[in-house]
Amino acid sequence: MMRSANDAQFSSLPSDRTIERANAPAWLTEFQPRRGVRNGDLQTLFANFLPRRIQLPAPESTLVEVDAPTQSRVLCHCNWQSEPISGACMTLLLLHGLEGSSQSQYMLGNAHKAWRSGWNVVRMNMRNCGGTEMLAPTLYHSGLSGDVRAVAEFFAGRFNLDQMAWVGYSMGGNMVLKAAGEYGAAPPKWLRAVIGVSPVVDMQPSADALHDPRNRLYEWNFLRNMLARYRRKAELFPDRFSLANCKRIRSIRTYDEYIVAPNCGFLGADDYYDRAAAARVLERIALPALILHALDDPFIRILPETRAKISANRNIAFVETKHGGHCGFLARATEHDDGYWAESTLHRFVLSAVASATERD
Repeated sequence: MMRSANDAQFSSLPSDRTIERANAPAWLTEFQPRRGVRNGDLQTLFANFLPRRIQLPAPESTLVEVDAPTQSRVLCHCNWQSEPISGACMTLLLLHGLEGSSQSQYMLGNAHKAWRSGWNVVRMNMRNCGGTEMLAPTLYHSGLSGDVRAVAEFFAGRFNLDQMAWVGYSMGGNMVLKAAGEYGAAPPKWLRAVIGVSPVVDMQPSADALHDPRNRLYEWNFLRNMLARYRRKAELFPDRFSLANCKRIRSIRTYDEYIVAPNCGFLGADDYYDRAAAARVLERIALPALILHALDDPFIRILPETRAKISANRNIAFVETKHGGHCGFLARATEHDDGYWAESTLHRFVLSAVASATERD
């Protein structure tokens, strides 16, 4: 079992403090922000827009039905190692954040590292994302953890997979952690680890933080893309979606109140934030889990009661750095490391979880 956030030697490792290697787990290294990119906003922006060298073979596109009653499907871009070993090696299921896609930089960066290590990779688009609005007569939202399980179970059954790890960023981080918690004490044997990078486990305070004056640019960018996507949905499915409330949208909260809630079975934004948050089930996670969070994340907030749940669950490793921004964690690059610290850290964490499971077996 993983040690919990009570183990201060790796639950809180600010970058301006030397890590005692004797106390830190082998998979964890000190995060040192790249020179000139210490600020949380710079970390958030630079990590998404810096050019990268990504080497991946052309992916196999697979549609997976995630909701039979509505016939909603999602598009997955997959890279499978050569037969007959593809089922035996690790499969990394990657899930993006709000308004991202399988083509997001961190999705490709993680896929590159995984593929180079001999792993299978599944880059999952949420419903409607990656240009797939026509594949589902429904919207996507942060509570659709069942979609994660449906995709994972589809590929596990199709290829008889022996081991899988889930990685989600931001909204995707909430979804994979929620899905793992919903399995409770009996997760599938093939599910070896789950990782949330800057996960939105507490949705209400994080949505409200996005409306702070300092974060309005982030919020405006999200809303512009979300409303454009919603208008495309209304064009494709005019009998299901109305544009009447679009003029009332001034924040993420009002979008969730007037668009997400009525179209997705919630009573309102508060009901959505409560029911869709992974914070509700973190105490039930029964497999090795990692949460990476930066104290200077511009808008992700983790409440004290959620921190208490994380601390009480010895399966969860909670790593909170002083710097890193939102899904950034851009470190100093070296000859052998590209400086994307979160990607390298979660990669080592998965290897550690697999090794621990092998020893127990």
